[in-house]
Amino acid sequence: MELSPDERRLLVALEAGLPRVHRPFAALGARVGLEEGEVLRLLRGLLERRVINRLGLILRHHELGFRANAMLVLDLPEDEVDVAGAVLAADPAVTLCYRRPRRPPLWPYNLFCMVHGRDRVEVEARIRALLLDAGLAAVPHAVLFSRRRHKQRGARYGEAA
Repeated sequence: MELSPDERRLLVALEAGLPRVHRPFAALGARVGLEEGEVLRLLRGLLERRVINRLGLILRHHELGFRANAMLVLDLPEDEVDVAGAVLAADPAVTLCYRRPRRPPLWPYNLFCMVHGRDRVEVEARIRALLLDAGLAAVPHAVLFSRRRHKQRGARYGEAA
């Protein structure tokens, strides 16, 4: 896909993330010699052309005091995954919710939900309440707590042109 020099510079600058300032797109533009409005126009075009799929936020939950996190995995009938996923994703305790293919015979789960908390007891209580509130307590599931942190980062687009 053809990229203009401005688009290429913007993508490379975006790899470092948005600055944590009042006007992040203006600060991003200052890094690459563009006005805030031009940055927004270019990003909109890159999204429309699917050069980038989305702009997201990587929340570093550990630094905010959320030391426990668990993935709730559920084994749902395929025709129930979308509805259950929408219900779970709408709950404020769920920070990530998505469908994945099963990997039989060892992995029967097809719906994944991440729940963060300050400690293990809090996360377990949130998950129990979540399952009860969503009417999914009887669904086969497992709760998988993280034992180590993995590096979180956004997309990489290459070296500056």
